[in-house]
Amino acid sequence: MSESIDLSLIQSNKCFGGTVYKYEHYSPSLKCRMRFNIFLPPNAPLDSTTKVPVLYFLSGLTCNEDNMITKAGAQRLLSEQGIALVTPDTSPRNTGIPGEDDIWSIGSGAGFYVDATTDKWKEHYQMYTYIVSELPELICSNFPINKEKSSVFGHSMGGHGAIMIALRNPGIVSAFAPICHPSECPVGTSAFEEYLGPNKSNWLDYDPTELASNYQSEHVNILIDQGSDDAFLKEGNLLPDHFVAAVENSKNYITLETHIQPGYDHSYWFVQTFINDHIDFHAKFLKS
Repeated sequence: MSESIDLSLIQSNKCFGGTVYKYEHYSPSLKCRMRFNIFLPPNAPLDSTTKVPVLYFLSGLTCNEDNMITKAGAQRLLSEQGIALVTPDTSPRNTGIPGEDDIWSIGSGAGFYVDATTDKWKEHYQMYTYIVSELPELICSNFPINKEKSSVFGHSMGGHGAIMIALRNPGIVSAFAPICHPSECPVGTSAFEEYLGPNKSNWLDYDPTELASNYQSEHVNILIDQGSDDAFLKEGNLLPDHFVAAVENSKNYITLETHIQPGYDHSYWFVQTFINDHIDFHAKFLKS
């Protein structure tokens, strides 16, 4: 492990022959301490010279680095496939920003994976830079990870983040019940205005639907699962139909597979039911 990185081990737990490690580190881009979990499969212990593919999972509103890795049941199949998993936190914490803990959809646990530009948030809330640049560099420098074999998936706000990142940095992506059009849904517009200001033109680079509607770059493969009984869907906060329509404009560059799962809601009961499908989807590309 690199001695130049401020990286502290918090705990480790054996799991399906591999190990889940929790670390804390200082983030220069976020100007605060952050935590993440990393699962290393049995074929890639910490001291291994064998480098394995990695999946980054972005969690949703109110979540932290623990929700997915403790609730989704992903480690069994990841262990069999020989793929690592990284679960970062969803926002900076304890920054001293007034009101950062007051609203569930803005501030702590609600970074929306954007680089904030408003005066209140821009010093700490640089989550896009953290997820796309800083964290992968830290992971690949300190763990047996093949930096050329990585992809991203996520849930809800994290699904928005995963698709947005994959469209800006072309790759393989999947999502559970993503916030597909944050510029047009209540929970998204309030967050975007807070972090990026009232000018909607500044929101477009962080909106999956807006990015997809004009996408003409390297080919992107996307898998989306959506529960039919999802309260956020019924409230108009996900808008998957907007994304599907946008992809039609870029169908030569985007391959989209969507599944509506009857009777499923927005919870991790839904995520864990279909997690193996998503791991198989990524493994097909990561291990090719």
